[in-house]
Amino acid sequence: MSEIEEILKSDKKNKEKVQALAGALKRDKASVRELIECFGRGTTGEKGTCMEAITVVTEEAPQFAENCLDFIFEHLDDEAPRVKWEAARIIGNVAKAFPEEAAEAVPALLASTSDEGTVARWSAAFALAEIAKANTGKRKELIAKFEAILKRENNNGVRNVYIKAMKTMERM
Repeated sequence: MSEIEEILKSDKKNKEKVQALAGALKRDKASVRELIECFGRGTTGEKGTCMEAITVVTEEAPQFAENCLDFIFEHLDDEAPRVKWEAARIIGNVAKAFPEEAAEAVPALLASTSDEGTVARWSAAFALAEIAKANTGKRKELIAKFEAILKRENNNGVRNVYIKAMKTMERM
């Protein structure tokens, strides 16, 4: 059994698994292939844990995602809410390092802005805001989308992500 699989199958609590997986990924970037294989045959919970581990790594080292961006893109509209929102968070984490690649995720992220789940909408807002800040070519289009979203979004936490991003971009 591989290290990734051992961690996923362990009796550790979820947060401990995420941290252990993130540690394994940091030590050996090639282990992302193994994580993706385990994701493919894992339970819904294990899939979310795998995505969250990538989120943790990309918060500190966005370049880590270079070899798994296609995998992340594939899961932006995943049926499992946790997988979907973690994929969006990863895109937000890497938008500055990969502005053109991250912009490819815009259609899927815009679709998530209407999700019934608040966390999915917040994660999409975070990713879209980071893309708008990092990709000047997409900025004008996204600001117009943000204004339309603000007219229908009723959650203040989600709204605040867009408002803060727009204020930041005014100063850029």
